[in-house]
Amino acid sequence: MSQILLVTLLLLGLAYGEGISPSKYAKLVQKGEKVALKLCDENKLSKIKSKKLHEILQQIENIKPCTPTLNKRNKEALAYFLMAGQSESLTSVKGQMEVPTEIKCPVCGMFVAKYPKWAALIDVEGKKHYFDGVKDMMKFYIFDVDFPYDRSKITQIEVTDFYTLQATDARQAFYVIGSDVYGPMGNELIPFLTKKAAQNFMTDHRGEKIIRFDEITPKLVMGLDGLEYTE
Repeated sequence: MSQILLVTLLLLGLAYGEGISPSKYAKLVQKGEKVALKLCDENKLSKIKSKKLHEILQQIENIKPCTPTLNKRNKEALAYFLMAGQSESLTSVKGQMEVPTEIKCPVCGMFVAKYPKWAALIDVEGKKHYFDGVKDMMKFYIFDVDFPYDRSKITQIEVTDFYTLQATDARQAFYVIGSDVYGPMGNELIPFLTKKAAQNFMTDHRGEKIIRFDEITPKLVMGLDGLEYTE
């Protein structure tokens, strides 16, 4: 391993482990998706199988899935993108939400299928809208000025249980906020089918609070992005 790569790995590992900001994390994931789509071979990228940043960076060096001119910053962003997309299980599980590969999140524009463990869904009279996290789903649900449609015609709202990866009724789920786990868009509402699972996650990942669907307010959603909500 080159000395430059070793230093990069150490710095990135420290940044992720010791509190890279949610906004920077989200920007890196978004940039990494663009790098993957424009500069890399999808088949080679699919060979990268790790959920740890330093291992992903090493595999990028070994497999060389992208153009030879890919610079260090783009490799960093690509690594965060690949890490954000890795499921707890690298294979699909029974009951997992099936997202068409070509579908983009209507809120942020990212390809939802790249982030299976964060996928969420709102079905409006048979028209399915997929999201790369509960936060973006709730923006679509709450902010009717930005996303105008008839809320009374919603037939289904689903989120992905963080541990089991199974599609779960969003209105019945328990959500952890303020943890040290980020979604593709930074700070997230982490969903669980059971309260016990949410409590276990709280203990393991320094969560601040467990809330229910009806407690997710515009102020809370905007606060996850570090923004203030004004009516």
